[in-house]
Amino acid sequence: MKNWAENVQWNPSAVAFPHSENEIQQLVLKAIRFNQKIRVIGSGHSFTSLCSTDEILVTLDNFQGLFSIDKEKNQATVKAGTKLSLLGELLFKEGLAMENMGDINVQSIAGAISTGTHGTGIGLKSISNQVVGLKFVNGKGEIIECSIEKNIELFKAAQVSLGCLGIITEVTLQCIPAYKLKLQNKKEKLSDVLATLDERNSQNRNFEFYWIPYTNTAWTKTSNIVEDSEPDKVIFFNYWTEYVLENYVFKLMCEYATVFPSQNKTVANITAASISNVKKVYHSHKVYATQRMVKFHEMEYNIPAETYQDVFKDVQKIVNSKKFNIHFPVENRWVKGDDVFMSPAYGRDSAYIACHVYNKKDSSVYFAALEEVFKAYNGRPHWGKMNTFTSEDIARMYPKFPNFMAFRKEHDPENIFVNPYLQKLLGI
Repeated sequence: MKNWAENVQWNPSAVAFPHSENEIQQLVLKAIRFNQKIRVIGSGHSFTSLCSTDEILVTLDNFQGLFSIDKEKNQATVKAGTKLSLLGELLFKEGLAMENMGDINVQSIAGAISTGTHGTGIGLKSISNQVVGLKFVNGKGEIIECSIEKNIELFKAAQVSLGCLGIITEVTLQCIPAYKLKLQNKKEKLSDVLATLDERNSQNRNFEFYWIPYTNTAWTKTSNIVEDSEPDKVIFFNYWTEYVLENYVFKLMCEYATVFPSQNKTVANITAASISNVKKVYHSHKVYATQRMVKFHEMEYNIPAETYQDVFKDVQKIVNSKKFNIHFPVENRWVKGDDVFMSPAYGRDSAYIACHVYNKKDSSVYFAALEEVFKAYNGRPHWGKMNTFTSEDIARMYPKFPNFMAFRKEHDPENIFVNPYLQKLLGI
C-alpha cells in the first residue's frame, strides 16, 4: 500500500474494513489476544508514516455517515470514517455547516482532527476545535467517551491524538447554520500583500495567499460570508482556472521542470503569468476545498503569528537562492490559538507556511533547509506533513506533552497502536 503522495509504502499483513463500532472493538480485542499491532488509515493524505504498519491496517471507508443531529445545539454526531466531502453534503441537507475547513476535503473527519488539520482565518481555530465530543475504542478494547463536559483532560488529549489513544468511532461537531461564502482569488504583487497583511487578516473571515517562487507574484484567496446573494451557477472560466489550469496544465509544467531542472524559474514565471482572478458565491462546503490532482510532497510548519514576517523573509531567501529543484507555490495561512494538548497552535495565535515539491523530485535537501528556519522560530510541524521532529523537540515545544503521554500509556498499555514511526517520534 502507499499514501496519496506515494512517498510512503508499506505491506500490512491484513486490511480490515469494519462497518460498525462493535466490529472495530472486536478487531482491537483480537489484536490484543494475538499480540498484534493496529494502525488506522483515513484517506492516506498524510505525508509521514503515521498510518504504515506491517501488521493490521484498519480503514474506516465502510464506516461513514451521520449518527444524529441536534438541531437545538447545531451539533452533528458522525461516524469517524466520514470523508469531509461527504460530511459537507450531509450537514448541508440538515441546514448546517462546519465553521471552517481546509483546502482539501478528501480526508476522513477522524484523520483530519487527529493530525491537526486546519483552514485559515485569524478568528478561527483548527478543525479539531470544532469537535465537542469523541468516542474511541482504546488499546484495552474499551469504548471510551470524552467531551467538553466529560473527561475533559482526556478530551484535550484526544482532539489531536495521532491515532495513539485508540480508534475513533464517533465525532460530535459543533456546527453553525449553513452559510454562503463569497470567494475572491486575485493575482497581486507579493510586496503589496506583505505590506497589508494585518488589514487583510483582520478585515476578512478567511485569508490566505500563495507565493510563486522567484517572482513578486502572489495569488490571494479571500472569502467572507454573504447573506442574500444567490449561489453562482457553474462558470466555465472559473472551471477552466480552478480545474484545468491548476491540475492538467500545471502537471505538464511539473513534468517539464522535472526533466529540465534548469527551467524551474521559467515554469514559475509561466505559473505567475497564467494566474487569473476568480470570483464566485457558493455554499461554504463547496468553496473551501480545491481539487488537487498533481501529487506533491509537503512540509508545513506552524510558527507564532508575530514571527511570520521574519520567517517568510528567510523562506524567500532559501527559495530565491535557486539552490533547490523547486517551483511549487508557497502557501501561507493563519489560525487562532487553542488549548488542545498536541495541537501545533497550542497556546499561541499562529501562522502556517506550507512548502511543496512535485512528488517525482527529491524534496529532502529543500525541506531540511526550510525546517532549520522553522525550528529557529519555535516552529511546530503539522503532524500529517513531512518533518524530522524528535521526542526531545516535542517535549520542548509542547507543555502538555507529558499529560498526553500519560493518557496514551493509560489507554494503550500494550502499545498496540504504536508503529515504528510513532515509537521514534514520541520516544516510546
